[in-house]
Amino acid sequence: MHFGAGLTLCAVLLFLSGTVPVLADAAAAEVKRALTQWMADFNAGKSDRVCDLFADDIRADYRGYPTRDHQAVCDLLTKSLSDSTRDFRYALDIKEILSFGDVVVVRLVWTLTIKQNDGRKITSVEPGMDIFRRQADGRWKIVRYMAYEE
Repeated sequence: MHFGAGLTLCAVLLFLSGTVPVLADAAAAEVKRALTQWMADFNAGKSDRVCDLFADDIRADYRGYPTRDHQAVCDLLTKSLSDSTRDFRYALDIKEILSFGDVVVVRLVWTLTIKQNDGRKITSVEPGMDIFRRQADGRWKIVRYMAYEE
């Protein structure tokens, strides 16, 4: 009798251990797609789409600046994209993605290249961490991020 219960427990644990990584991999893939899509939208100048990645309750910390809420993050992004004297481009380097149920943590580096109309280029390398939470509609959005310029 105990042997049968032990066998059942082992089967359940094996089943669960096989599905947890799949779920984590699916969440990581969805978040990676969301980040890649955001980069494409930003680089294409789609100011109507650049706020989509951020949850309404986002708190964004960038070294040297006050914490930003959703409105401040969106204002900064749309203002940058509407600046006709400069061209902004982001490149994404994902270092690590960790999944914890409805939370995903991404360690990454954004590289921002700003081209001035006079031909000058400015490059900013920005390591950081984005924390995503699955929203009620199933989409993954950033609820916290921390970044700094090297």
